[in-house]
Amino acid sequence: MRGPLFYSKILLFGEYGIIKDSKGLSIPYNFYNGALKIDEHHTVATHKSNSNLRRFAEHLETLMTEENALVSFDIEKLKTDIDNGLYFDSSIPQGYGVGSSGALVAAIYDQYASNKITVLENLTREKLLQLKEIFALMESFFHGKSSGLDPLNSYLSLPILINSKDNIEPAGIPSQTESGKGAVFLLDSGSTGETAPMVQIFMENMKQEGFRNMLKNQFVKHTDACVDDFLQGDVKSLFGNMKQLSKVVLDNFKPMIPQEFHKLWKKGIDTNAYYLKLCGSGGGGYMLGFTEDFDKAQSALKDYKLEVVYNF
Repeated sequence: MRGPLFYSKILLFGEYGIIKDSKGLSIPYNFYNGALKIDEHHTVATHKSNSNLRRFAEHLETLMTEENALVSFDIEKLKTDIDNGLYFDSSIPQGYGVGSSGALVAAIYDQYASNKITVLENLTREKLLQLKEIFALMESFFHGKSSGLDPLNSYLSLPILINSKDNIEPAGIPSQTESGKGAVFLLDSGSTGETAPMVQIFMENMKQEGFRNMLKNQFVKHTDACVDDFLQGDVKSLFGNMKQLSKVVLDNFKPMIPQEFHKLWKKGIDTNAYYLKLCGSGGGGYMLGFTEDFDKAQSALKDYKLEVVYNF
């Protein structure tokens, strides 16, 4: 058996903000992907994934009994396949903020859910929200708390615009310009980040009124403006808002930025060569960079590995 490929994702805008109803924009990233396969020989390389799936199957079984059965799975088939050596063959780096668990959740739902909502049917808002809710319950096994967006993005393989918690829709994003000098890129921090502890720090901070005000009046404001600018293709305005957003993150989300990148982050803001933002929950993994001139950004960041994900 070899299941279909599910891709990684990049949340261009909205990390942390979407917990508090900011807008968000998520796009599939086809550079990394994963698929379910069976390794009949039970080789050492697939053991970890296989035993992980065994625990995940127990989580799914519990979901079916608890959650007024919002979703049901062919658990017997899943368990048989796990016994036969099922594993998730993935090139998606874990702890990098590009949705490794999301792709796995999408693959399992696709293969084993009963009465599944398929990508081919007319995806009403209700169906999208139901999928998101199912995926959130499934993915909570990996993160403790999940929005369900990563698996949704992976499952649909479409850009998704998050207007608010209860309002999401597939989005048309401006087509890329091959000749454009501007780019969105990934910068590799060289270390992995754990989602759960970062979200915990954020939730602790949310208990302070000052932090909550900053989130609403600055972080969410600039995030929403960036999403609107990006979708409208207003590059000039986008970079003005990106600079503000990058500043707000540097001032208020320091624990989420690996220590050795604080200077680099500030250098981008001071020189306007590039602006950095978090990619996912931070703490390691990738950071996202936005630049109006990729060559300029590349020479300013010559010691780091950059991967372009979108050209302006």
